[in-house]
Amino acid sequence: MEWNGKKRLLTAIEGGATDRMPVISVCQYATYELMEATGAFWPEAHRDADKMARLSAGGATVLGLDAVRVPYCQTVEAEAYGATIKDGGQKHIPSIDRPAFALGEEPKIPQDFLARGRIPAVIEAIRILKAELGEKVAVMGSLVGPFSVAASLVGIAPFLKASLKKPDSLLPYLEAATKTAIQYAKAMTEAGADILVIEDMMASLDMISPRAYKKLAAPYEKQVIEAVGGTAPVILHICGKLDAVMTYIAETGVSAISVESAVDVHAALEKFHEAGIRTPILGAVHPIHALLEGTEEDVAAAVRKSSEDGVSVISPDCAVAPATTIANIKAMAEAAKKIENRG
Repeated sequence: MEWNGKKRLLTAIEGGATDRMPVISVCQYATYELMEATGAFWPEAHRDADKMARLSAGGATVLGLDAVRVPYCQTVEAEAYGATIKDGGQKHIPSIDRPAFALGEEPKIPQDFLARGRIPAVIEAIRILKAELGEKVAVMGSLVGPFSVAASLVGIAPFLKASLKKPDSLLPYLEAATKTAIQYAKAMTEAGADILVIEDMMASLDMISPRAYKKLAAPYEKQVIEAVGGTAPVILHICGKLDAVMTYIAETGVSAISVESAVDVHAALEKFHEAGIRTPILGAVHPIHALLEGTEEDVAAAVRKSSEDGVSVISPDCAVAPATTIANIKAMAEAAKKIENRG
C-alpha cells in the first residue's frame, strides 16, 4: 500500500495500522516564518481565501505535516453573529472587541449566516486546499464549539458567571450556537473538508466544573457531531487538564480527542479500555516549552514521550505560537516520522 498524509491520518483516527505515526497540528500553525515562506501574511490571510489557503498549504509543503487546516482564529462565528472584531494586524490573531448580544438578550441567528463575515473565505479556502492538496494530505476545517461560541456571543465573564449561578439562562445561546455550528460544519464538508475540528476551548476544566461540562458543553458538542452524520471524522479539542471528563468527551461520539500534555493520556486510555471505548487521543507536544522555547532535541523528546504515553497522532498541545521557528515544527514532524504506528 502506498501511504500519504491523508490516508495515514484517516486510518489512524479509525484505529488502523499505518506505516508510521501521523503528525499534524490540530489547532492553528501559522507562524511569522511560515508567512515569509509562503508569501501569505496576516491580517490578509484571515479574510482573503487565496492567501488563507496559501498560508495553510505551507503546513504540508513547508512544515511536512500530514494535514492542513483553516482558519487561524476563533472569532469567525462571533463576527458572523454581529460581534465587533479587533484586527490583530500582522502579529496577532483577531479578537472580540464587543460581543453581539448582552446576556438576557435574545440571540438572533442571521438568516444569511454562511454568507457573513469571513465564513465565505474559509469555505473557499477549503475548496482551494482540496483541489491543490486533497489527494496527498487531509484537509481540515475548524469550527468553534457551541459552548465557546455561546460564551463569545455575550462575553466570557458574564457567561462563565451565569454558568455557575443561572445555567439555564445560557440555553438560548447554546442552542443558537449549535444550530449555526451544524450549518458551518456541513458547509465545510460540502466544500471538501476531510476532517472537522471542533475547538471548544472555553469548555476547559480551567474554566468550568466537570458537572458544567457534562450539562452545558457535552450535549451540544454531541448534537453537532451527530448532525455531521459520518460525512467526516470529527476531532474535538479542549484545552487544559481534562482527566475528570475524558470519558464524557468520548461519549459525545467524537472520532478523536486532541489534548494538552496536562492530560494523563495513559490513564485516560486505561479508563477507555475498561469502558469499551476505542476513541483515539491526539497530542501532546507543548507549544511553548517544547516548540517555542525548546531545542530541536527537546521537541523530539516531547514527541517520543507523547508516543510512549499512547497517542495515536502527534500534534501540538494547542495553537502554535506565531514566533515558533519552522525548524522546531519540522523537528516535530521528523521525530514523528521515525515512530512506527501501533494501530
